Amino acid sequence: MSADSLADLLQNGFRYALSLTHDRARAEDLLHDAWLAVLRAGGPQHKGYLFSAIRTRFLNHHKRERLVPCVSLDEARDAGLEESQNLFELDLDSGDLERSLASLRPVEREALFLSAVEGYTAEEIAIRTNQPRGTVLSLIFRAKQKLRRYFAQEDLEVKK
Repeated sequence: MSADSLADLLQNGFRYALSLTHDRARAEDLLHDAWLAVLRAGGPQHKGYLFSAIRTRFLNHHKRERLVPCVSLDEARDAGLEESQNLFELDLDSGDLERSLASLRPVEREALFLSAVEGYTAEEIAIRTNQPRGTVLSLIFRAKQKLRRYFAQEDLEVKK
């Protein structure tokens, strides 16, 4: 593997780890642990294998810590938010984006990242995360709804 392709692989792994942890230091640790595991196992050095190692370590760490409340789809619909609202039309700074993403659960950030940034389909995400396709679609939907609510709330506070 060339140095450029290795650097690209590790950069992709870091972005993925950051999308899961939402903390730079934890993402670096997670990538480091996963990369060591890949090397020790003699596994293939490609994106899918590295992402799988990162995800496994992330989930193992969080299984002990998390009891996550669920937002029902009815609550999301009752919020009265327009489906057509586009987040890219908003005037954002990096702090707004950082805070909005921090409001998401890790599984929602992961699904949104894999869909929006990495360009995977719901079926591909379902296979990679070992979840039903419907669950992946719900996670992406809920993440988008939470972001819409966050920015609608921010917009109201700015207008006051």
